[in-house]
Amino acid sequence: MLERLQKIISAAGITSRRASEELILNGQVSVNGVVMTELGTKADPSVDTITVNGKTLNVKEERLYILLNKPSGYITALKDSQGRKLVTDLLKDVPERVYPVGRLDYNTEGLLLLTNDGEWANRLMHPRHEIEKEYHVRVRGKVVEQQLKRMAEGVELEDGMTAPAVVRLVKSGEQNDWISVTIHEGRNRQVRRMCEAVSLSVVRLKRIRYGSLSLGTIREGQFRYLTDVEVSELAGLPTKVSTAKSLKAGVEHSQGKAAQKRVPREPRNAVEGNAPPAVKSAEKRGRPGQDRKPFAPKTESGRRMPKKP
Repeated sequence: MLERLQKIISAAGITSRRASEELILNGQVSVNGVVMTELGTKADPSVDTITVNGKTLNVKEERLYILLNKPSGYITALKDSQGRKLVTDLLKDVPERVYPVGRLDYNTEGLLLLTNDGEWANRLMHPRHEIEKEYHVRVRGKVVEQQLKRMAEGVELEDGMTAPAVVRLVKSGEQNDWISVTIHEGRNRQVRRMCEAVSLSVVRLKRIRYGSLSLGTIREGQFRYLTDVEVSELAGLPTKVSTAKSLKAGVEHSQGKAAQKRVPREPRNAVEGNAPPAVKSAEKRGRPGQDRKPFAPKTESGRRMPKKP
């Protein structure tokens, strides 16, 4: 099927659609050996050979959607000139190249999504969808109600006023308090800057929820694949269930090793769970075991005696 080149490149997970347009305008994209510089150019990825910077585009790779519990001390980038640890270092067993959906600061922990589906990533990051992100913040000292109220109503930052947020006290300690901050914007270091704007010093910052997804029992440094239902619900798309993906989803990985807990099957109903085996077998045939009528006795010849009229 013919599609615009920038859409094909973005869907392949190479870069965003806007950045793909720049690649085309700069003559870095070719179709069947011919350099294309027009943004309206279309191609069929199932038939045409598309190359970006001399590398053939692989549009048939499996789409992957990953939830990672990012530790502090990792950057959400694919390379770093300073030699710092990358979040992709935690995904050594992932067969395809994936990249982060949005960013978490170097010292920020928690829920980070990664994928090789450019269209899905762009949909999540687009401002119009207003997907909620919840953070737990440990602040130095005690929080007063007025500070929480100001953050909830919106505070003035150097790039403008923030949208209303949901802010509440989670835990009160002797020296540090924990607050919850839920926002739907995606500004750089927004939660930290919001805290600074109301004179709160951040000691620790962790994202615990992204839309309908939460960290759950995923330990620091571990990841799992999303289910097809989670992928669709998060982006507001129709749900399509894939058996292959369902087998993979929900498995936790730690340093490249998978560990999956087996959950015992629950009884289908109270009768099956509590009734003795004999009664259960009879009930499966549609009648209680104690109500069964005995067969007529046999004669010496082996034939059954006729029933009495």
